Amino acid sequence: MSEAASSTQRRQLLVGLGTLALAAVMAVGAWFIPSTAGYQGVGPNFLPWVVSAVLAICGALLCWQATHGGYREVDPPSGAERGDWKAFAWVSAGVLEIAALITTIGFVLSCAIGFMLAVRGLRGSEGKPAGDLRQTLIDGLVGLAISAPVFWLFRKLLGLTLPGLSASGWI
Repeated sequence: MSEAASSTQRRQLLVGLGTLALAAVMAVGAWFIPSTAGYQGVGPNFLPWVVSAVLAICGALLCWQATHGGYREVDPPSGAERGDWKAFAWVSAGVLEIAALITTIGFVLSCAIGFMLAVRGLRGSEGKPAGDLRQTLIDGLVGLAISAPVFWLFRKLLGLTLPGLSASGWI
């Protein structure tokens, strides 16, 4: 086995071991979530346990493949040689903006602004212009068109509480 193939298999094994470690972290977190039955007899810890189990199965399969010849039929990596840090910063700013402002300006507006920031970053990562004021406003309207139905779906149909802009909770 060549040195490059051995190095590739070690990295693939690390991916499998990392997946197993993530499954263990999820299981520990699920252990501390109360298991009292909620909707349809399923407690709040059900989904974390399912995710943990699936991650453990995937991690075990990845480790097995890495130790038995490596990942099969893996395409060579595509994309840029280096990460686009400017695009990453825009997308991260969008995610952090939502976390920071969701309780202040509500779900719909914070998600629309987050969408505008993320789209600006993704557009830049493709080498396209980030957009002028008109394009930014269009992105904001698209973000509103996506986030408003999601808000109403969760709030009105599913009865979940999401932070709204108004006290009446319609937006």
